[in-house]
Amino acid sequence: MRIGCPKEIKNHEYRVGLTPASVREFTTRGHEVLVQSGAGAAIGLHDEHYAAAGATLVRDAADIFARADMVVKVKEPQPQECAMLREGQILYTYLHLAPDPEQTAALVRSGAVCVAYETITGPSGGLPLLAPMSEVAGRMSVQAGAAHLELSKGGMGVLLGGVPGVEPAHVLIIGAGVVGTHALQMAIGLGARVTVLDKNVDRLRQLDLVFGNRIKTLYSSAQALEEKVLESDLVIGGVLVPGAAAPKLVTRPMVRCMKKGAVLVDVAIDQGGCFETSKATTHAEPTYVVDGVVHYCVANMPGAVARTSTFALNNATIGHGLALATKGWKQAMKEDPHLKAGLNVAAGKVTYQAVARDLGYDYVAADSLL
Repeated sequence: MRIGCPKEIKNHEYRVGLTPASVREFTTRGHEVLVQSGAGAAIGLHDEHYAAAGATLVRDAADIFARADMVVKVKEPQPQECAMLREGQILYTYLHLAPDPEQTAALVRSGAVCVAYETITGPSGGLPLLAPMSEVAGRMSVQAGAAHLELSKGGMGVLLGGVPGVEPAHVLIIGAGVVGTHALQMAIGLGARVTVLDKNVDRLRQLDLVFGNRIKTLYSSAQALEEKVLESDLVIGGVLVPGAAAPKLVTRPMVRCMKKGAVLVDVAIDQGGCFETSKATTHAEPTYVVDGVVHYCVANMPGAVARTSTFALNNATIGHGLALATKGWKQAMKEDPHLKAGLNVAAGKVTYQAVARDLGYDYVAADSLL
């Protein structure tokens, strides 16, 4: 199969779909790999590294899309990329379709086979291709929140960990999954006072066993959520409904009653965000203020640490990528139900139930296309 890896074009997105090591995994198995010149240059992965791994360097993204049987990316295709997709071509990347009707419509029109990293499941549960970026984003959320609590960034002028004789900041983490766990590790390490909310009591028990009295765990009732949001200095939203739009847990009236200069970091923004006042921002302009509360809602947070993120992502994606290339998408999905769970759009049909429900499409089961 001919695999194509274009340069990412989203604002401040420097990650790349394939590292030279991943290219070598494809080429040693007899596949041809096309890489757009300069695709990894920003993170020290230069054209000569790709050439040494067996890739063919291509000048234009249009050439990649025209020639490749499978396109491997990081972020969802932008409108000009969607327009270059063709019927039967495999697109293997993050998609986050539920809050993005325009992209979904473009992919349906293309007739392409669109496999989303974020809905591929793992044998023991979880979302193994989403997990590496959730780990990065969870850790970054505390860094970003701490920075924007500074007065010069619009915050209330609070040091996250405090100093002797001065109380540290109160950090509220909504969601005890991968994002929340990595966020609380960072927040504890910086000396913050941390509360974690989740509806999964078993997960809260696990965290309590590991972290003990260094954190406070609470069942996420409406009352507990409102009380803790209003008393917190930094709120990190890390909730996820696989493939679906994130629930709006923090309402506009709650935001209106929060401390002035408090910070909200919405890690769920790729799925529409879990704060009612959230709207996607960029690394160039990462924040805005609503009712005196700073909102950090960057839609591709791991892009800021693109080298770390690229290697972590490739470690997770290469196995399924090789299966798609070697067996073809139909056979690979027949043999692996976890990979099949990643099929979101194919042959003009929406094949992921949550996306179909949220955007009003008829749901077509992936099995009917295999």
